[in-house]
Amino acid sequence: MSGNRSRKTVRQSRALGIALTPKAERYMERRPYRPGEHGRGRVKDSDYSIRLKEKQRLRAQYGIREAQMRRVWEEARRMDGLAGENLVELLEMRLDALVLRAGFARTTAQARQSVVHRHIMVDGRIVDRPSFRVKPGMIVQVKPRSQASPQFLVAAQGAHRDVLPKVPDYLDVELEKLKFTLVRRPKRAEVPVTCDVQMVVEHYSR
Repeated sequence: MSGNRSRKTVRQSRALGIALTPKAERYMERRPYRPGEHGRGRVKDSDYSIRLKEKQRLRAQYGIREAQMRRVWEEARRMDGLAGENLVELLEMRLDALVLRAGFARTTAQARQSVVHRHIMVDGRIVDRPSFRVKPGMIVQVKPRSQASPQFLVAAQGAHRDVLPKVPDYLDVELEKLKFTLVRRPKRAEVPVTCDVQMVVEHYSR
């Protein structure tokens, strides 16, 4: 099952032109083109397909369904400021996204699994919803009973730093304690995702 999921992620990464996992990144170094027999050929994308692809890229990097994405978009466009930047900032405040950024997991899927399996606490209480929105000042940590498990012992030693971006300034991370605090709301320019947010806005505003 995990092998099939891994192959699917690699194929999706090649189709979108971004590496969604470390394995996909290694694979794309050898085959930096789209999957399929016509993957090496040139294709002139329509304006619609370009906007759609940007939306899919953003959604894939957070590993969320379209219905979830639309809910966040509707919230983002009602807020003050630029809707596209609001969208990315709200997505970045998801619990699973921040668990990944802090270095507690190696991939988005692993971060989500850590939350669903009830390994993560927010302000001293277990939270098992990956979509839970962390607010500035909240303290997130791996629950004490889980800290001795191999996956978190490895994380506490900084083993995932070779495949993850630098910890962003909106997080205060104590990796050896498997604990972090969201210092403030993320800013789009700091969020390490690959996406032309204006294309996403145009896609949803059509």
